[in-house]
Amino acid sequence: MKIGLYAIRLCAQSGKCSDWRIYLSFHLSVDWLWWRERLREVTAGGMWQVVMISEGMPLSWAYRVQEELFKDGARTLGIGGSGSAGVYLRESINSLLAPLIRAEPGEQGERMFRACVEIREFEIRHSVNEGCGEKPLGVLAERAAQQLAGRQLLMPEAEALLAETAPEVGSEWLAAVQLAYLAGRVRYRPALAPPQAARSSRFVWPWVRREQLRCRRCGSMAAQQSACAACGSAACAYCEACLALGRSRSCSLLLEGAALPAVRGTAGGSPTDLVSRWGLSPAQSAATGAALAYLARRREDARAKGRFLLWAVTGAGKTEMTYPLLDYILSSGGSVLVATPRRDVVLELAPRVARAFPDTARVTLYGGSSERWQRGQLTLATTHQLLRFRHVFDLVIIDELDAFPYHNDPMLAYAAEACCKPGGSFVYLSATPPAQLQREAARGKLAHARVPVRFHRHPLPVPQYMKLPYVAQQLKQRKLPRELQLRLKQSLERGAQVFLFITRIAQIGSFVALLRDNLPGIRVEGTSSEDPLRGEKVMSFRDREIRLLVTTTILERGVTVPKSDVYILDASTRLFDDASLVQMAGRAGRSKDDPAGTVIFGAPEVNRAQKVAVSQIKRMNAIARRNGYLIE
Repeated sequence: MKIGLYAIRLCAQSGKCSDWRIYLSFHLSVDWLWWRERLREVTAGGMWQVVMISEGMPLSWAYRVQEELFKDGARTLGIGGSGSAGVYLRESINSLLAPLIRAEPGEQGERMFRACVEIREFEIRHSVNEGCGEKPLGVLAERAAQQLAGRQLLMPEAEALLAETAPEVGSEWLAAVQLAYLAGRVRYRPALAPPQAARSSRFVWPWVRREQLRCRRCGSMAAQQSACAACGSAACAYCEACLALGRSRSCSLLLEGAALPAVRGTAGGSPTDLVSRWGLSPAQSAATGAALAYLARRREDARAKGRFLLWAVTGAGKTEMTYPLLDYILSSGGSVLVATPRRDVVLELAPRVARAFPDTARVTLYGGSSERWQRGQLTLATTHQLLRFRHVFDLVIIDELDAFPYHNDPMLAYAAEACCKPGGSFVYLSATPPAQLQREAARGKLAHARVPVRFHRHPLPVPQYMKLPYVAQQLKQRKLPRELQLRLKQSLERGAQVFLFITRIAQIGSFVALLRDNLPGIRVEGTSSEDPLRGEKVMSFRDREIRLLVTTTILERGVTVPKSDVYILDASTRLFDDASLVQMAGRAGRSKDDPAGTVIFGAPEVNRAQKVAVSQIKRMNAIARRNGYLIE
């Protein structure tokens, strides 16, 4: 898009002038009205001196000029005495934009420059005959600012939000947003910009290659370019990483609503009282109490964002453990985000949280959610929805931190960091924290608590090793190993539901056929991330219509089926790391009626990942036993 750009300063009747300021505008008539009203407030007989730089400059160019002129002492705009601000600006802009102009193919850059830069100087004076036209628009601007607070949205998103949540703004939404910007309630930034290091020198920035532009919404590097009708550039960069939420271009305007202050109240009561309200187990209570004590300390001295890790075994009841944390922040008037990787988990959490907090304004966000633009004190969201928020939540709870799409995805780490208030806190929930967090916890650099036992207080099933050929070899020979066949029959005969994990989607159909040949009378099915009937098959598996389900790591978490046994084939391949092995093993033994379960690691050899997974499970059992949490 293109945007207006001008410099302005206040000059008193005595001739004394203030420093220059530079503003962006896509509704210049609102700006002139605003400055006339400010003139009425500040001085008698004064005027605003204005240098109009452009009424329609590509946003990335305009922001570049605004940012660099301020950095290099634009407050005087080169005037030492009687010098012309317009002359200084023309020379400076030529210098600043020359490399960007040359980056356009052929003569395109020069044509763009001639079309958009037209320096002219004028004055704004107050007329006693002018009425105040700002006040009605001011009401709309206040409404728009309220709805945009804590958000970061592209212009089409902002328009959609205001149309739904503030319909009275209507066709005046652009003018209302511009007035909110002038009042400091909204910030304008180009959606793409060079990384901070690249902006440290005015002579480096323009030469940054296209792959060095970073998306301000998601933090990803933007390497793609295309012709753009909105700004006229033949090489306008855009971000592919967050394309699903709308195209973020170097000429796209990212609206950032004013950040909300962190809540400091302590109306929620003491940590001990909060924990006792929720009927948690001893292990849950100890860990949750530690997290609450940490949050209480943080809110007394929140100079930076806090982090706390709840390291809880699979099936420990992590959701229930978050309730006292939510209670603590919500009862103080704060806002909470619970972010989880998958839509199905969000939909499963929503009714549970509603029962726990029936009187709290709640919003559930995922792709296609009807509540996309609603605002609540308690927000449940899939990870990508975080990209639309900025500095709005007092507490951000990240569920399944190690799972896709969090794991090794800097974009979502960037989004999570951005949506938390500067004085807020993060609580990470994970059964298998990333190695970096484990190291930080071990070194005392990350506050944490472990929950080493499930809610039923029985030990975790320890995986058993079984030497088996790779699945590919079994399929090639069309033969199921005898030991595997016997163990599967034992599981089925004892009434267990059987998860059978393999590494490759392409092998599922053939392996299902092989199992059916060897297990007559047993309904065997397969599913994966590519299966449109996955939801129905999982439901049939829960209902015991399907007895054996062949799948991939898509079901390694988030699916609880009572009385389950787990078989993990090709357990020694690199596609199964220790974290995924622990998660898959965690499908067994989750029911209080069948807490033992069976877990088999099947592979030609035992590798490090298997050993680490078994060691972690045994270590959690040992901690639980040592603390008296186990019922044996």
